[in-house]
Amino acid sequence: MSEPVRISGPESAKLVEEEQAWLAPGIQRLATLAGIAMRSGQGVVLEDEDGRSYLDFMAGVCVASLGHSHPRWASAISRQASQLAVGSFTSQARVALLKLLASILPEPLRRVQLYSGGAEAVESAIRLAKARTGKFEVVSFWGGFHGKTGGVLSLIGDPFKRGWGPLTPGAHLVPYADCYRCPLKTAYPGCGLGCVDLAREQLRAASLGAVAAVIVEPIQGTAGNVVPPADWLPAVRDLTKELGALLIVDEMITGFGRTGTMFGFEHTDTLPDVMTIGKGFGAGFPVTGVVTTAEIAQAEPWSKPSSSSSSYGGNPLASAAALATVETILEEGLVENSQRVGELMLERLREMQERFRVIGDVRGKGLLIGLDLVADRATREPLPARLTERLYGRCVELGLLVMAYGARVRINPPLVIGEEEALAGLDIFETALEEIEADCA
Repeated sequence: MSEPVRISGPESAKLVEEEQAWLAPGIQRLATLAGIAMRSGQGVVLEDEDGRSYLDFMAGVCVASLGHSHPRWASAISRQASQLAVGSFTSQARVALLKLLASILPEPLRRVQLYSGGAEAVESAIRLAKARTGKFEVVSFWGGFHGKTGGVLSLIGDPFKRGWGPLTPGAHLVPYADCYRCPLKTAYPGCGLGCVDLAREQLRAASLGAVAAVIVEPIQGTAGNVVPPADWLPAVRDLTKELGALLIVDEMITGFGRTGTMFGFEHTDTLPDVMTIGKGFGAGFPVTGVVTTAEIAQAEPWSKPSSSSSSYGGNPLASAAALATVETILEEGLVENSQRVGELMLERLREMQERFRVIGDVRGKGLLIGLDLVADRATREPLPARLTERLYGRCVELGLLVMAYGARVRINPPLVIGEEEALAGLDIFETALEEIEADCA
């Protein structure tokens, strides 16, 4: 395991050391590498225990859609907490939330079941697909990530799942359209979406003919904010129909304005049968959901009393937090802001790409942006961890929190970020990158 870059001040270091006496290992790498203790946050700025400020290009991994301590969100949670927090009974907050969701969801996606964790919602979506189709196999994609619970570990498309076996049977992994690192070593568009053809052949050879669902991220987050070609998701939709399966679009990361549209699938007009939502949906409060049609939602046993419920799902406090979040996203024009500021950031990063040989690829939609850092542009060999971790540490030292500790950099600031803040953060990133590139000479 990599050692922390140890850039924290004395108060942060003291609190982190104290916590280590009690905290089990396994928290996020971005935290262990930095060794910082945070005290407060406002908008896109976080402040640590030593009073040092940081521009936030992480947003809690796409969670803090409204930034930190948004007054409307904080007020809604405080007000609801003083009235009623838990329970499955109908509440005004939940009714208002469901009505608001119905107004922004495309027809016929009008039924919502609420949960508290992302993997919990994905597991429910898989159960729904099995109930609807009477089948049991599930197709997911290389590079995909849908949670860490036992029911979805088998869907992860990378080595993360090693050591956790045996996994849920009936899982099939097929290539994602990661064009910069094409699994077929071809080039788009001349490839003719060969990855979809390979998926079709793989399932023809390996499936038992019982595929209940194909689950896909419209843009892969954990894999590096990977944007597929516009015609790829429609091709996956066609494959799903051939299989007689449901298409589950996992919008945990891409939903609620993150990509410059309300939902990621809207970039290609590919309507899913089921959608999972979360992360930015609650802007920091744990609330997730499964969205589907009225017809599909009737499938048994998923629709039987308590069969798709959760002790925390849709409670009044969670509903109030999500309602305030979605209302704010709409009223403050944060979907449009995501598109506008995201385009500005992409333009600046592509200018950097022309000057820095370590930047192999720049891609993104809205405020979901990815970079590939390479040791060699010709071979596309990833930049080694010793350099990317130094890059991450230097960014933190200079006042920027960005997921740059691996060769695939993920940039996903809060949706409230302004142009000046975005460019200021990229100035810091550029300074840190200059130092790393100098060491590669």
